[in-house]
Amino acid sequence: MKITWIGTGVMGQSMAGHFLSAGHELTIFSRTKDKASALIARGAKWAESPKEAAAGAEVVCAMVAYPTDVEEVFLGRYGALQTMQPKTLCIDFTTSSPSLALKIFKKASKNGVFSLDAPVSGGDIGAREARLSIMVGGEPSAFERAMPLFKCLGKTIIYQGEAGSGQHAKMVNQIMIAGTMMGMCEGLLYARKAGLNPERVFSSVGGGAAASWSLSNLYPRILKNDLGPGFYVEHFVKDLQIALNEAKQMKLVLPGLELAEKLYALLKAGSGARLGTQALIKQMETLQRDKGTEA
Repeated sequence: MKITWIGTGVMGQSMAGHFLSAGHELTIFSRTKDKASALIARGAKWAESPKEAAAGAEVVCAMVAYPTDVEEVFLGRYGALQTMQPKTLCIDFTTSSPSLALKIFKKASKNGVFSLDAPVSGGDIGAREARLSIMVGGEPSAFERAMPLFKCLGKTIIYQGEAGSGQHAKMVNQIMIAGTMMGMCEGLLYARKAGLNPERVFSSVGGGAAASWSLSNLYPRILKNDLGPGFYVEHFVKDLQIALNEAKQMKLVLPGLELAEKLYALLKAGSGARLGTQALIKQMETLQRDKGTEA
């Protein structure tokens, strides 16, 4: 199958690589060609724009950073929809706004193109090991057509509903993660202050009701002082702000989400933008120092 892939960041590079491993013909575009060098070395073709990359493709996928990037690569002057032919399948794996997903769906439909919003969860590890959770919005027939491709990337693949529903489901995911991350960091600070061994605490609580993906995958990184990105803080702030905007439109009051966004925004502003989300522990530690109660 001829597949176009747009965006070769932390997760996109691994995801695109799985399509190459499955024997698909891949054309790549990203803003920085160097980030696509490993895929090109494996046989992927390079294109100079999304528009060029999408020409002749059967499927066009994107995994970029921000909603503005999504809009540019699909709807912009050199966007992929400029050259996508009728019956082409368009899949956006980026975490973006539900309203933009619907906008792309409507534009694609006018051109006879089938569009799916399919944000993912699982971070760099899930992308690398092809066990992402994929949340999909769009037409059921397009979802069924895309299923063999989704199976190259993930283990949990669930159709959520009409266009934009995948993005709404991802907002639920991010809201839950935000609360879990705050609780996990506060629990670690408490353990330290109480004189406990954090690794022994993890052994106890990791198998009980407090168990979570973040605890299993990110708590050990914190203990090793590994704050590298599986998912960038700046991208998580973007997601939390989208969720807050959507909640506001639905007249929902979500105080936990509001607090998480403030803490992560402070972390981002304090040179933590390109760290992983587990770097929230640094912001929590800063709060302790500011109040003179360092753990």
